[in-house]
Amino acid sequence: MLYLGIMYYKLSPYNTTSLTQITRMAGGSVLFAGSHNRNELVVIHNHEEEKKAWKRLDGSVCEICGDEIGLNDEGDVFVACEECGFPACRPCYEYERREGTQLCPQCKTRYKRIKGTPRVPGDEDEEDIDDIEHENDETRQPLSRKVPIPSSKISPYRMVVAARLLILALFLQYRIMHPVHNAVGLWLTSVICEIWFAFSWILDQFPKWLPITRQTYLDRLSLRYEREGEANMLAAVDVFVTTVDTTKEPPLVTANTILSILAMDYPVDKISCYLSDDGASMLTFEALSLTAEFARKWVPFCNKSSIEPRAPEMYFAQKVDYLKDKVQPTFVKERRAMKREYEEFKVRINALVAKSLVPPPEGWVMQDGTPWPGNNTKDHPGMIQVFLQGNELPNLVYVSREKRPSFLHHKRAGAMNALVRVSGVLTNAPFMLNLDCDHYVNNSKAVREAMCFLMDPQVGKRVCYVQFPQRFDGIDKNDRYANSNRVFFDINMKGLDGIQGPFYVGTGCVFRRQALYGHEPPKVHKRPKMVTCSCCSFFGRRATLGGMDKDNKEILFDEKFGKSSTFVTSTLREEGGVAASSSKEALLKEAIHVISCDYEDKTEWGSELGWVYGSITEDILTGFKLHSRGWRTIYCMPKRSAFRGSVPINLSDRLNQTLRWALGSVEIFFSRHNPICYGCKDGKLRFLERFAYINTTIYPFTSIPLLVYCLLPAICLLTDKFIMSELSTYSGILLVALFMSFLASGILELRWSGVSIEEWWRNEQFWVIGGISSHLFAVIQGILKIVAGIDTSFIVTSKAFDDEDFKQQLYTFKWTTLLIPPTTVLIINLVGVVAGITDAINTGYQAIRPLMGKLFFVFWVISHLYPFLKGLMGRQNRTPTIVIIWSVLLASVFSLIWIRIDPFVVTARGPDPKQCGINC
Repeated sequence: MLYLGIMYYKLSPYNTTSLTQITRMAGGSVLFAGSHNRNELVVIHNHEEEKKAWKRLDGSVCEICGDEIGLNDEGDVFVACEECGFPACRPCYEYERREGTQLCPQCKTRYKRIKGTPRVPGDEDEEDIDDIEHENDETRQPLSRKVPIPSSKISPYRMVVAARLLILALFLQYRIMHPVHNAVGLWLTSVICEIWFAFSWILDQFPKWLPITRQTYLDRLSLRYEREGEANMLAAVDVFVTTVDTTKEPPLVTANTILSILAMDYPVDKISCYLSDDGASMLTFEALSLTAEFARKWVPFCNKSSIEPRAPEMYFAQKVDYLKDKVQPTFVKERRAMKREYEEFKVRINALVAKSLVPPPEGWVMQDGTPWPGNNTKDHPGMIQVFLQGNELPNLVYVSREKRPSFLHHKRAGAMNALVRVSGVLTNAPFMLNLDCDHYVNNSKAVREAMCFLMDPQVGKRVCYVQFPQRFDGIDKNDRYANSNRVFFDINMKGLDGIQGPFYVGTGCVFRRQALYGHEPPKVHKRPKMVTCSCCSFFGRRATLGGMDKDNKEILFDEKFGKSSTFVTSTLREEGGVAASSSKEALLKEAIHVISCDYEDKTEWGSELGWVYGSITEDILTGFKLHSRGWRTIYCMPKRSAFRGSVPINLSDRLNQTLRWALGSVEIFFSRHNPICYGCKDGKLRFLERFAYINTTIYPFTSIPLLVYCLLPAICLLTDKFIMSELSTYSGILLVALFMSFLASGILELRWSGVSIEEWWRNEQFWVIGGISSHLFAVIQGILKIVAGIDTSFIVTSKAFDDEDFKQQLYTFKWTTLLIPPTTVLIINLVGVVAGITDAINTGYQAIRPLMGKLFFVFWVISHLYPFLKGLMGRQNRTPTIVIIWSVLLASVFSLIWIRIDPFVVTARGPDPKQCGINC
């Protein structure tokens, strides 16, 4: 059907519209008609040609990177393309103009320069419409940008993952449709295990579908918030450090963490450090006093010399050229003097530690003769001491919350909430950084890196925390027990950053205080939907943005935040800060009140506010609650790692650590915060993000099928059965394809993530070791807690500090029940190998072929358990007593099985008379 579209142009002496311009606006083939007397020109469009319709787009989210589009300098929704209104955020718009084709992805017209953006080649032909004098002003530029993984790396990876999913489905179909009739029990058990493994792999794999990296612009942050001649506008930050046991967490380790915080490259009046001593130890108190004294010398030295890292123990232990990039002639002399000062400081700390080993019968007494209030660590009042306060050094505050036997204290989560309230009363910074006592600041600009996201005027308001990856010192060169955990931090977390943000992992995280107060993120100004086609253009149309929906419910602040008017008032200050009229004495009195053991009664602390109670892994649970409210989180990976810490050295401590993590996941699974159903009605948690959280709560249950699957090879060897039927061409192709897809997806994953193959293999090994030991015990303990109410105790892992401690702990054998399941699996598989080979020798050549498949199955188990076997052996070149005991046990068990097999008796082989008859 022919359709004519008519457009009228009024011609007058003042209308300079040319025929060429009208033709360009009207399109290609048109019919012109008009009247000279009426000064009109009619343009008739021929729409017989096929119309190319553009898709309907919701302009609230960038179609390129998935972030919110944000507002322009005038407060309106940012519009990148004035021709079609294609939704693109400002960073993507500027990146396309600077690095790309400069064309709109939808209408293919060249992006025009928008006010406040820098010029690029090709802008010379445009009219000079705006701020030429500010075209190089980077204060208007975004403070960070999203850097997608190159398509040459991520696209093949996705294709292989999709192919692996298809091959896995075909393999499972074949396994189900081809049972083993002479070993139905083994076949059915193996198929159930394989189906669970496939389900677990899907939960782990799909949240890694959209990995990204990020880039920050620290120079733009300084230009925007640290202008010369003006007051520093960087936001204040409260830093929280927690400790509980001085035997597992040495005071010298904590002191180095505190010193690195005080020496950060950040305005000193913007930093406040709070140390929570949940053990109420006088040793920690006195060590912190010495640390504050030494900080008066250490912090000026760091700021003057710009050294990295700023933890003195790690700085002086570096085996690098410390004179590199140093130009001040006095640096060598000052460094020697500072090293001597630090060694004297270490001696004083060690003297305090030695003194604390023999507590006096009457209890500890302070220097002024006053009894130490924390002599009874389970029944003592709250304590606060301000050690540093002023403009020369950051604030340093000691906090030990009140503890009474009749109250629940919620372990680390309760300590963190107490610090939130104390800091809210005393300093009330809008952002908070939390660190473990053994995680020092390795990059003095780490807080600035986080501020590039949290203080970004375009996207920062919807970001509740910035998580940094964990990096560790003191790992043996082979990383025997996968302590670095690079697969999780460099692969999984990057994938989550492309969805809704990474998990909170308990340390190295900068929070927005208002997010922990239970507030939801601000609502996004949405652009009206735009529909454009080749015949008409409704671009540039802006709907009136309505006000944000407000909750009209009356807020009872006492029931929510507790009965402290000073603290409640601080929660209303979104930009932070304390009232200037408040006296120090009144603030300290109120701070003591908010850390009392009954302050949280009948409030929302631990349920809707602060760190969430109900699991010993309060970090995962707290991050899940924040994501469920719709908050966005950011994963920041600067070139120089932001923080570094220590890890469990020996096998027993490592297994206890993974036991604690797995038990916390099981607790979340059986709680009301189960991610399978929690928050589904609100719909604020993205689908793939929920997938990832479900995986964190389900992975301990994989231990049951994993343990069974690790025992199957030995059972097959001992019973002369197998879990698969006779291999056919089709099944062989499936097995080879499945194995190749497994290798290909792993290699491509390593390619885009930068993880080495050794780190990946160590992670695979410890997945099996932890799966059949600590994860299994976590499931058992979690079920016992639900059924019988048996609670578990929190075990603090020890931290090695120097090389001597490291070597001593690496080969230390600590017996624990967690070692029993892997040891049993190893023994049974070794016995199965000997029994299978012996039986094959007696049977003959025809038994060699089925034996090979079973031996490969056993090799898969033993190769994954090799680090465990090495840790079981203890120190190199020395056989510990425990190994001798296990050897005797192994010999005894094997002797009984040997007698049962009886390999020296040749079994008469021939036709079965029951089938052939006596005359066969």
